[in-house]
Amino acid sequence: MFDSSTGDMSFVGWSIVLFSLGPLLLLTNAIYNVFFHPLAHIPGPFWGRVSGTPSWYYAYRGDRHIWLWKQFQIHGNRIRPEPNTVLFCDPQAYADIYSMKSNVRRSHFYEALRRNERENTTLTTIDVAEHAKRRKRLSQCFTEKSVRAASKFVIKHVDRWLHLIMEENGREENGTAAEWSSSVDFSEKIDALIFDIMADLSFGKSFEIKEPGDNPLKLTPHNIAEYMKFYYLMCRFPFLKALLWLKPRGLDQLIESIAPPAARQYSRFVDDSVARRIALQKAQSDKPEGERRQDMFHFLAKARDPDTGRLAYDEAALYAESSFLIVAGSDTTAISLSGIFFYLTGDPRRCEKLVDEIRTVFEATEDIVYGPRLLSCTYLKACVDEGMRLTPTSPSELPREVLPGGLRVKGEYYPPGTIVGTVPWANSRSADIFGEDAEVYRPERWILDDAAGVTKEALARAKSGFHPFLSGPCNCIGQNLAMAQILITVARTLHRLDVRRTPGSTLGGGSPGLGWGARDRNQLQLVDAYISLRKGPEVQFRQRAAVTSVKL
Repeated sequence: MFDSSTGDMSFVGWSIVLFSLGPLLLLTNAIYNVFFHPLAHIPGPFWGRVSGTPSWYYAYRGDRHIWLWKQFQIHGNRIRPEPNTVLFCDPQAYADIYSMKSNVRRSHFYEALRRNERENTTLTTIDVAEHAKRRKRLSQCFTEKSVRAASKFVIKHVDRWLHLIMEENGREENGTAAEWSSSVDFSEKIDALIFDIMADLSFGKSFEIKEPGDNPLKLTPHNIAEYMKFYYLMCRFPFLKALLWLKPRGLDQLIESIAPPAARQYSRFVDDSVARRIALQKAQSDKPEGERRQDMFHFLAKARDPDTGRLAYDEAALYAESSFLIVAGSDTTAISLSGIFFYLTGDPRRCEKLVDEIRTVFEATEDIVYGPRLLSCTYLKACVDEGMRLTPTSPSELPREVLPGGLRVKGEYYPPGTIVGTVPWANSRSADIFGEDAEVYRPERWILDDAAGVTKEALARAKSGFHPFLSGPCNCIGQNLAMAQILITVARTLHRLDVRRTPGSTLGGGSPGLGWGARDRNQLQLVDAYISLRKGPEVQFRQRAAVTSVKL
């Protein structure tokens, strides 16, 4: 071990010292985290206060949001699930953390979503000034003009989707209602529809995965899910800063080589699709503006930097942003629609009440377009909001890092470097915010009615805890497009078809075997992969029957 003639330590000796120091350093760090850390006084799970490993473990399982909900039930509305992280279940905390003036930035969590150092997008940028600049550029794709243009694509695909459902149902020639269709997993159906919409908007062509027949691209929604699960584990890695340091030093190549085949297939799909769309953009550059294909990619490619007046995106940036847009635009909208139809089909009386409103306001399905009449459907908006409340598109926190100068949350100071956030899954089920029936699907909570107990105060309290598109400087830039897709899809579907939960089906709901926090069959259960993954509900369709007025 030690050479007395030279005074040098041998390789074996150094190895023993290092292997001895490792556990000692880990033990010392654990003692510091539990007893001497600036956040040591904040309650939370013991092993979570020791290290970030338990948090990563539950992310690996896909039920980290349930684990966090449990900690709030045990420790109160403020918890410390990781040594340097404080999470809240409180509307005021949300306002303090996510508002425009909050002294925070996105945490390093978002940098781990990059495939490589060159792929920096609006989503993965954590520098406050740079993020604001990127959002300003990207906002040119989501103007009122672009949303109106996009709604035409949405209607085209929704109508085709409904036609296919009716064909599968064996619609009778005389137009009378057929029997109920065979059962389908609604999440799979809606994934296909929304993906085709976003592919058409993003890449200039639908990939027709909602169409019958063989199509290798039908695996793409599954590939997106596998891609997100893989990268989410890196985002939650206990030694995230070390991982980010290693990524440009060879780890990126290693990650790409060990990524699941589905994740690699999704990356290739995006690259190939963007290449084709760039070629189309160049081919139509000589055409008048009115004759060009005005999809989302068109507005992205022609966006100008407000400061320089130059094109905002080169080809590399178009590749990166398109990958972000397809996930943000397709999965989040489909997640919301899965939740809305899960809860509607689980409550036939409220579903019939909504059908009554839609079929009364609109005489023909073709009349349902995104505009004032659709937005005036009070009960439709309430049903959509309630479904989105109970089905957050990101069930765990969107982490923010406190900047120099610190941050006060609910009057208490948190030092620079602290990671803070609120947990949408827990917030949406908080009795303090939504009352004792917080876990119940009740759209009426969003409609002012003193006689029913929905006072201005109760409505304001509910709105303070409801942020489906986030708020502040990082809110969802495409929320108007997302809401247009959701409202058009719900209204046109229920105007044209009857839909019901397959009798006896519990697909997507909780079960006793899932344990505390996930037992309720009436709750759509989500898998946490940064975005929410899910199955169900299992539903049946038929051509619309007579309309019945419903009173609740």
